[in-house]
Parts: sequence; C-alpha cells; structure tokens
Amino acid sequence: MKIRVAVLDNDSVYLDRFVSAFSARYADKVELYSFTDPEIALNTLASNRIDVFVASENFTIDQNAIPSKCVFAYFVDSTGIDSFNNCSAICKFQKADLIYKQFLSLYSEKAGGISSLKLDDDSTKVIVFSSPCGGVGTSTVAAACAKHFSDNGNNVLYLNLETYGSSEIFFEGDGQYDMGEVIYALKSKKTNLSMKLESCVRRDASGVMFYSPSAIPLNMLELTNDDIIRLVEELKLTGSYNYIIVDCGFGLDSNHQKIFKLAHAVVWVTNGEDIANNKIIRAYKAADLLDQTKNTDITDSLRLIYNNFSSKTGKYVEGVEIKVIGGTQVFVHTSARQVVDQISRLGMFDNII
Repeated sequence: MKIRVAVLDNDSVYLDRFVSAFSARYADKVELYSFTDPEIALNTLASNRIDVFVASENFTIDQNAIPSKCVFAYFVDSTGIDSFNNCSAICKFQKADLIYKQFLSLYSEKAGGISSLKLDDDSTKVIVFSSPCGGVGTSTVAAACAKHFSDNGNNVLYLNLETYGSSEIFFEGDGQYDMGEVIYALKSKKTNLSMKLESCVRRDASGVMFYSPSAIPLNMLELTNDDIIRLVEELKLTGSYNYIIVDCGFGLDSNHQKIFKLAHAVVWVTNGEDIANNKIIRAYKAADLLDQTKNTDITDSLRLIYNNFSSKTGKYVEGVEIKVIGGTQVFVHTSARQVVDQISRLGMFDNII
C-alpha cells in the first residue's frame, strides 16, 4: 500500500525539487500531492483521504480543519527542531530518505490497525549469535557476519538486543530515531509496527541495516521475550531482509529457547582459551540435556566459531558435537570496524546455514 502525503509550501522551486526527489525514490511507497495555496490544500484534505499533511512554518494552519485520520506536521528550515506551534516538526532541508522515515513515523502513530506493508514466503534467514562465553568477540563476529552477507548482495539487518550493546561501534548511518522508539512501538497498540520499524532503521555505508542503540540503555530491560519474538517475526514479514543477524545475551531458559526456535542457526563463539572452552562444554551439556528431556533441538542448530584464536594460548573444544564454521586470527592495533571488515571477507559464514 501507499501512504498519501500532502505538502504545502510557498516555495514552488523547492516543491518541484522535492516532488522530483520523492518520485524517483519512493514512487512505489508514497503518493505525493503538492500545494502552494493553503485553501486548496485544506479543501483537498476534506475531499480526499490524505494520511500525512505537512505545511511550511510560514503558514498558520487551523488544526480543526484537518481530518482526524490525517496526521499533521510543520516543515521547518532548521535542523534540531522537534516541534513548532505545538505540532511535530520536520526539517525540509535534509536527505529525502530521512524525510521519508519521518513521514512513516508520523503515519504509524495513527495506523495501528493496518497490517504489514509486505508479506513474503518466510524466506528470511535468522542467525542468532548468543554465546555462553563473554569477552570473546561475539558481537564483533556477528557484525562481520552481517557485513559478509551484505557485501554479497543481500539485504541484511544487524539486530543488537544486548542491554548495553552498541551497534554504532561497528556501523554508522543517518537517522533521527533509535532502539528506544522501536521499544515504544512494540509496547504501543496504536502504532503500526512495520512502518515504525522502517522509519527507525539506519543504513551503513556497507549496506547493513541496523538500529541505533537506545539513548537510555535501561529501556532495553523493558523488552520481554514476547516483544522480541514479535519484533523478529514482524521484521521477517516485511520481506525487507534476506538475513537478520540477532546479537543477544546467552541463556537456556524458556525465553531463549523460543528465540532459538526462530533461528536457522545459533552461533557460539570461543577464543579457544580454557575458561571459554569450559563454558562451551558446560553449555553444550545443558543444551543436550534439554533436547533429551524437553524435546527441543537446540544442539542441532548450534555452530561454533573460533575468534581471535592463537595456537600458543588456544585449544579446540573437545567432547561436543557442534559444527565448526571456522576461525579468525589474533588482530592487533586495529579498530573494531577494521576487524569487522577483515573478518567479513572470510568465507566461513557461507557455511552457517
């Protein structure tokens, strides 16, 4: 479906450029109407279904003249302005994709009953990185996996669900919203979740899509297991991604079992040192016991990667039947993004599924 957007501005040159930019990029998602006369614009709102109405700050708009199902915002000239005349504000001089996401965010607040924009055949692959070992670079390997699949022409989302995780260590992209907005959308029954998710997502130069970490990390604690399941399932239903790389904390409780059930593979990471390998062995035994007593199939989905492995200090895990995907060398004097870039070039990720 398309959302209908009406734009009122007294600068006809700007309007022409704006319409051209949107028509080129979002013709399949937005039906755009442009006006320089406020009376004609308001008459159009009254006689046609318009979802989003945006007017230049140079106009004073009577809120009572706007239909109840139409969401309104002012177009302002400066960045960093969230509201104008007690209404939402959008900076008109920014990238078209950022304005589009703000349109979606506004519309989603009044489109709670509308289903997802696009459904597919459930072909999205979900890979969960949730290792029992801490400090071995699980998030780094997860980010590298996302970049690997993106570099190979896939649409990929890196979804970091750690309480104190930071996607922006590995990726950067423009956007106004963060994971806090996603959490609010999950909790709100008035919000169209699929549109809100699209409005919040950012794109790295590598092509990897991601959500910026919540400005308030404690917001992540509000995510329940049901929220996470709904989030992943909704992301799959949009049909926007070939791969969703989930980076989350480890556990074998019923909540994590449900998350693992959604996954095509669950990846554990170790550096080969005794402490890490011992945790892998103990976690594997626990997972195997669950498979036997609770009729789960966790061990079948497990994959193992040796990261930052040194033959001087590391050993291979013994006594577990986990498919080994591969490993990485020790990286020194390199930034997190450089490490991600180097690991992403390894072919081991193609063997995960």
